[in-house]
Amino acid sequence: MKWIKGSSVCAFAGATLAIALSACSSPSTEVTTPARVVSCESVAAESSGKGPVLECLDGSSAIDVSTLKGPLIINVWGSWCAPCKEEIPIFRSFYAKNKANVEILGVDVEEAKISDGKEFVVSEGMTWPNLSDTDGISRAYFGMGVPVTWFVDSQGKVVFKKIGALKDESELRDLTAKYLNIVVS
Repeated sequence: MKWIKGSSVCAFAGATLAIALSACSSPSTEVTTPARVVSCESVAAESSGKGPVLECLDGSSAIDVSTLKGPLIINVWGSWCAPCKEEIPIFRSFYAKNKANVEILGVDVEEAKISDGKEFVVSEGMTWPNLSDTDGISRAYFGMGVPVTWFVDSQGKVVFKKIGALKDESELRDLTAKYLNIVVS
């Protein structure tokens, strides 16, 4: 009988320790919002311009990227890009809190197959519209490297280009406030 009581105490102590240690772990980047490839219907753009025309990742429409209107944050990414993947949780959290104030548009570049981009959107929990550029035609427009994040005002003017990965959500909030004059949470 003493052994049974002792083993119960050990099991309880072990479970308590496991719970306590798990509380100290880094925050989860697990996707909790159901993701899907989103239509580009909500994206504000003019009918024609002088930039590259990219298909929406869902295949429903095409947009000339030079005609985009804001307030808009454009994030250029590739599923093959490790820094791009690292910053997606920042965009996911930011967008969940601020989608009523600022639109996000992703641009998936240079995928081997369009299905790679679609799978990435779903697996990473991206709930905003994304364009697809499998051929690299937007390279001259957005530049060579990824990730890159553009801030576009309501007149369609690119007011800032962030080259490289964002460090954290506060950096994205600060850039949005500074360049788009929008207070976000």
